[in-house]
Amino acid sequence: MDWKLLLISFTAVFISELGDKSQLAAIVLSSNSKSFKPIFWGASSALLLATLLGVWLGGGLGEILPVRWVKAIAALGFATMAIRLLWKNDSQTVTY
Repeated sequence: MDWKLLLISFTAVFISELGDKSQLAAIVLSSNSKSFKPIFWGASSALLLATLLGVWLGGGLGEILPVRWVKAIAALGFATMAIRLLWKNDSQTVTY
């Protein structure tokens, strides 16, 4: 097993998942429940499945496309999301 790759992937996912919507959803669910185990296992299995799909898709694309292209596609996706967030139409914002 490549321990360095394991540590890098763990650190990247752990840092990127801190404070995201799924963690906030788990906080809300656990605040309304006295049983934490089902929430922990549900959230953990959802993250595991999403990660499995990402690794499977990335590995498949890596077989078909050059790695440089896969990285470029991912970078363009992140850049597109960032630009959309920066120039989001304020009239679509819901206020309570």
